[in-house]
Amino acid sequence: MPIDNFVAPVCLGKITILFEDECLLVINKPSGLLSLSGKNPLNKDSVHYRLAQQYPEIRLTHRLDLGTSGIMLLAKNKDVNANLTKQFQARSIIKRYVSILSGEVEGSEGLIDLPIAKDPLLFPRLKICQQDGKSAQSQYQVAERLQQPNRTRVIFTPLTGRTHQLRIHSQAMGHPILGCDLYGTEATQKMAPRLMLHAFDITFDHPQSQLRVTLASPCPF
Repeated sequence: MPIDNFVAPVCLGKITILFEDECLLVINKPSGLLSLSGKNPLNKDSVHYRLAQQYPEIRLTHRLDLGTSGIMLLAKNKDVNANLTKQFQARSIIKRYVSILSGEVEGSEGLIDLPIAKDPLLFPRLKICQQDGKSAQSQYQVAERLQQPNRTRVIFTPLTGRTHQLRIHSQAMGHPILGCDLYGTEATQKMAPRLMLHAFDITFDHPQSQLRVTLASPCPF
């Protein structure tokens, strides 16, 4: 079993509350903050750890990678968490991300359909694997073409929720996300001060009112 010796740098970024009612909390996670505390006691600081000080029953309904910023949906009790978990399992919750990729992406939109698998030899990286991988699909749409150097701003809509999905799918299409330490090159990692991936909106059915709700978090880059 691979050992994870990673220690997250101190995150000075603050959590911003975007929406709150009696059953939900929707926040903006800063880049550099863990979603959930790690097993290593040095990785105690996280979204869950910070919010649990004020909301003891708070539950994460999903996670964002350490370097990813943006919108997160949290449940204030187990019944709400169960409702939202069912929505995620039914794929009725829609999340969209803004990202800046290296190079010029051809065409205006597309679908990446490549299965993702773990590999103990690559830990903590994952790999594309047709034989053993779990199904993973990501839709993308080109939003802006940037030059000097060539970069492409895209909107991602992941249809599945695999770990590192957008990062590894971007690499597989030949355009790694700028600032990505796991799936980029040394050059593309140096092209940005952080991982250029931001969860900018989420759409779901409110567990109490059943109304379809969309909430957004402005992109910082």
